[in-house]
Amino acid sequence: MNIKTGKLYGISISLILINLATLMQRADEKLIPSVAKDVKEAFNATLSDIGYLSFIRNIVQGLGSPLAGLFVITYDRPTVFAIGCFCWVLSTVAVGGSHFFTQVTVGVAFNGFGHAIVYPVLQSIIADSFKDSARGFGFGLWNLIGTVGAICGTVLATVMAGHDILGIPGWRCAFMLMATMSSMIGVLVFLFAVDPRKNKNINFVSHHERDDEVTFLKGKSYDAATNDIMSSVWMESWVAIKDVTKLQTFQIIVLQGIVGLFPWNAMVFWTMWFELIGFDHNKTASLSGIFTTGQAIGSLVGGIVADKMSHIFPNSGRVICAQFSVFMGAIFSIILLRIIPQSTSSYYIFLVTLFLMGLTITWCGPAINSPILAEIVPPTHRTMIYAFDRALEVSFSSFGAPLVGIMSEKVFGFDAKRIDNIIDSGREAEALSKGIMWMMAVPFGLCGLCYTPLHLILRKDRKIDRTLSSREAEMI
Repeated sequence: MNIKTGKLYGISISLILINLATLMQRADEKLIPSVAKDVKEAFNATLSDIGYLSFIRNIVQGLGSPLAGLFVITYDRPTVFAIGCFCWVLSTVAVGGSHFFTQVTVGVAFNGFGHAIVYPVLQSIIADSFKDSARGFGFGLWNLIGTVGAICGTVLATVMAGHDILGIPGWRCAFMLMATMSSMIGVLVFLFAVDPRKNKNINFVSHHERDDEVTFLKGKSYDAATNDIMSSVWMESWVAIKDVTKLQTFQIIVLQGIVGLFPWNAMVFWTMWFELIGFDHNKTASLSGIFTTGQAIGSLVGGIVADKMSHIFPNSGRVICAQFSVFMGAIFSIILLRIIPQSTSSYYIFLVTLFLMGLTITWCGPAINSPILAEIVPPTHRTMIYAFDRALEVSFSSFGAPLVGIMSEKVFGFDAKRIDNIIDSGREAEALSKGIMWMMAVPFGLCGLCYTPLHLILRKDRKIDRTLSSREAEMI
């Protein structure tokens, strides 16, 4: 049996490998937030310094995302994934072995570059694997698998951070373990995964077709003719980007994404906040784990509900689901950070609140953003557009984490020196919770308002997309 075309219990081996890759990618992303307190203590860093780590990784991830779209013009997507995986593995090892905070900063930046290449590739593969009417389920399932990876990464890093292994701090061992596992998955994807676009004749230019086209370019050398063909492919991608960015639907999705990612960047301080309240590493890990469990289930539920709503209300169903999700995010942010008493005795209240919060605030991606972009973008350019969208959203929203640190220290009186070697730091936990709350509740509310114009605009842009798609089909 050819392992590249084989199946395991009826499931494509390539699809299994892609999902494992998603799991590892999301687990690696959770390492720094999960050990933020340990990193701060190891390098005598301030709260703002930890916030800047998240900012640096996100800004590099945003600016580097378009490279994924450029790479897939020349290479198949499993190969591009392997390139990104190699970058994040090296950076994870570098951070785990760092002796100075500057080294951590460089490693985190390189880590963002690796994830910048990987994420749009995985996103576009999922978009190519499902029909329009089922993309909510497809992206929901993908997010569920990714969230399982986030749970594993969070719990593993948080629990290991509480122990020394052979005299080595546990948080450093967590980084090394994650790098080893990620490298194994990266090699398997590179060797055995197949780009699904090769199996679908969707405006895909094979090497044989390019060779045939070259033979028509008489009077030119093979290399010169090949360069002409590649230039035309690049030009076609550039034209596609300009056409899509003119659509108001795309502009609104990018705008809400910039605003809506602020709260998620602010969440990098949750682990530190729970530990300042007085929870040990194990209980902190369980709190983070229950939230991400809610996220996993909520992504799938949100995708399924949005698919059903899109049948009932074709031009508003997905928008309604997205607005419900972000407004619940604003409400739960206030309840979690300001209403529940910040005490270890509130452990079970935190558990229930975090699960319900995760269940309801994760609908936007699978419900509307990813499916709608897949509808309005030609299949061959999805990786490029997803990368371009991510570049804009992540770059601008990267200020969320630093702003939490700045607000907590400058506005609400957080003092990093007062928490060293102190188990219960109620005053600092209170200040940090206020900073996080403002960077979550307000952006969530604004994000919901940003979606409102789509109730009227989506219908028109879908008609435009059908015209562009039919025009592209005539060119095949």
